[in-house]
Amino acid sequence: MMRVGIDASNLRAGGTATYLIELLRAANPPDLGFDEVVVWAGSAVLNKIEDRQWLRKSPQQLLEQAANPFSDRRHLLRAYWQRFKLRKLAELAGCDLLFVPGGLDHSGFHPVVTMSHNMLPFDLGEASRYGWSLSRLRLWILRRLQTRTFRHADGLIFLMAHARETVSRVAQINGPRTVVIPHGVSPRFSFAPRVQRDLSEYSFSQPFRVLYVSTVNLYKHQWHVVEAIAQLRGAGFPVALDLVGAGFPAGLQRLTDKLRSLGAASDFVQYRGQVAYDVLHHLYQQADLKVFASSCENMPIILLEAMAAGLPIACSKRGPMPEVLGDAGVYFDPERPREIAIAIETLIRSPQIRARNAALGFERAQRYSWERCARETFAFLAECARR
Repeated sequence: MMRVGIDASNLRAGGTATYLIELLRAANPPDLGFDEVVVWAGSAVLNKIEDRQWLRKSPQQLLEQAANPFSDRRHLLRAYWQRFKLRKLAELAGCDLLFVPGGLDHSGFHPVVTMSHNMLPFDLGEASRYGWSLSRLRLWILRRLQTRTFRHADGLIFLMAHARETVSRVAQINGPRTVVIPHGVSPRFSFAPRVQRDLSEYSFSQPFRVLYVSTVNLYKHQWHVVEAIAQLRGAGFPVALDLVGAGFPAGLQRLTDKLRSLGAASDFVQYRGQVAYDVLHHLYQQADLKVFASSCENMPIILLEAMAAGLPIACSKRGPMPEVLGDAGVYFDPERPREIAIAIETLIRSPQIRARNAALGFERAQRYSWERCARETFAFLAECARR
């Protein structure tokens, strides 16, 4: 039996924290050769992880200080803890392997397995959207740091085949053993596809509701979706758009400018901002169609959630989206509003196409479970530890 340590020092919120919480909830490490899992993190993350007999939570005071989002020293504190504290903690705990899902490792401990979560630093075309800015400098630094981590790791987990191909090419990775293990989808997002209504049953007072859940950022193209819905409204289609997600300044500015240019005609758009993850599934239940217009993703978990929720989907044809959605969607170029409008119109006009695609998407979503993710992840960790 072996012992694995998990560095959760930079998992504060968002997808990476959700990943660890769901992974450990679904896992049964003793079945795969681990009698104990030790997690080092701040209390905010540890308190969300369910207790298990084989799990030992180890809160770190230095990481409590680093968890403050308003602290100018938070990145330095995490780097210091990882560089000068983590290796000793792992050795004292008797760890046979260190797992660093955050993608950055300065500990010097071996063997170590890490993950590629963030695609943006390695998609050079998408990164160029930020011009000569602090945001682009951060992406360049992150690419350099993650490249170093990936090259020195004993094992590297990718979420999708598209990510493995792109990151391996840009970072010139050919040393560590790699594997593709997709995330799972929480069962609370699972709703059987509903009966699709004819367009004649909708009106401008009771419109066909299109939902787009994602952060408002330069590669998410919410303003192009707004323009597409405006075109459909102008053509007489009773559609409305709900936008959900936290905003970054550059993306919010593009969205605000688009809404301002439409003036009173933008009443069909509702921007809700960030919504708590625990209630997000209710929004999927209220929607008639999901649109996903991102041009850069590692693994589009939001797309998977919509598939599991039984929604028909109009989707970007960039990145890994076709790998996930397959033939269960109507695709478009996310930077061409007219293509977005045509894709949405195709689905709105035909309840038969909506029903077919929703059923196919729901079926494909069943492949992505946290139980499968946990089983394959700990099997890979055990293999790397024994090697």
